[in-house]
Amino acid sequence: MWPFSRAKPEESVETRAETIENPTIPVSSENFLSFFGLNGATLANVTIDSALTVPAVWAAVAFMSRTLAAIPRHAYRDTKEGAKRAGGKLETVVNVAPNDAAGSFKFWQHFWQQVFTGGRGLAWIERTPQGVEALWALDPKKTTVKRTAGRVTYQSEGKTYQAADVIDVPFMLKSDGLSHYGPINMAAKAIQLAIAMNDYGSNFFAGGGVPPLALVGPLPAGAEAMKRALADVTAAIDNAKATGKPITPIPGGYELKPVGFDPAKGQMIEARRFQVEEISRAYQLPPVFLQDLSRATFSNAEQQDLHLVKHLIGQWAKALEDELNLKFFGRGGSSRYIEHNLDGLMRGDFKSRIDGIARGIQAGFLTPNEGRALENRGKHKNAAAEELFMQGATVVLGTQPPDPPANDNTPDDDNEADAA
Repeated sequence: MWPFSRAKPEESVETRAETIENPTIPVSSENFLSFFGLNGATLANVTIDSALTVPAVWAAVAFMSRTLAAIPRHAYRDTKEGAKRAGGKLETVVNVAPNDAAGSFKFWQHFWQQVFTGGRGLAWIERTPQGVEALWALDPKKTTVKRTAGRVTYQSEGKTYQAADVIDVPFMLKSDGLSHYGPINMAAKAIQLAIAMNDYGSNFFAGGGVPPLALVGPLPAGAEAMKRALADVTAAIDNAKATGKPITPIPGGYELKPVGFDPAKGQMIEARRFQVEEISRAYQLPPVFLQDLSRATFSNAEQQDLHLVKHLIGQWAKALEDELNLKFFGRGGSSRYIEHNLDGLMRGDFKSRIDGIARGIQAGFLTPNEGRALENRGKHKNAAAEELFMQGATVVLGTQPPDPPANDNTPDDDNEADAA
């Protein structure tokens, strides 16, 4: 079985540079929690379900899985005239409906959710004599990967599948090439800290913003007198919260002092924002896509958008393409292949998309009908729409027409003499 619970790491000695911080409080996550009055040793283990209660983790998983599921992926065939879109069952499986029970978006969103939570997405390829018939999801939690005599097999719910029949996209493989690392497991400490701060803030504000208090003064004589004094003070505080009165009566000679730190003084807001950055690092996701706009500007937000496609979405798309091409067509270098159309990420930017298509037509890269097809528009009836066009001022170097002779209207000397 794939282990989804995070094993406790080995103890390590922490070395620290000169700092103005209290040297008796290490900077590890557990000890940092003591700054907020929490004991890190008592925190519960992080599971996938508990991790998804952290808004930043939820946003990362939802954003990545939905984005990759929404990108069109098509089947192509190499021909003498270039790549041509393939049709039939192959295109249906990869881009329309992988099986009879799920459409393309639903299937691939579930697939990528497994990658970005437990760390692995699995799908079984159903084949017929005619070729690939369907894709069916496998539950990574119920699947065991084994290597026997150099052959890898997948055992799931009593069935054994050959590696050639399983689409397998791990978040990161371990050294044995079989087991894997998952983002939630590896970022468990950061997620644990985020959960703890969320709980602390919830408990603090659920108490009306009143931190734990200590009653300072002469102690009442006897256990019963102590209980009555505590009950009286507690009742007074509860009454103040319920009635909204700003004044709480305290017995003479006593005063209330807060125990621990309130969120503002404990830098709770800054710490929670830092946890968003930590979680974004675990997914290599720019913070702006986790709705963290604290440091966003018009310029750097646009650059993060470009970073997303080049260094994240494009890489995961390549990982799935490699699996599909290998498992569908084998190593023989088939003329068929599967490829994502990352232009689908531009669907929300109408102006840039249309400008790009127009430039492609004007530069002889696209025919007008090919440009219309990118916008899901039918072919134009004019036969010229199937031709490539080029700007008239653009010619092959060295074939420019010669310059016309200069028009000199000055009469020569002989004409001047005749006129005289």
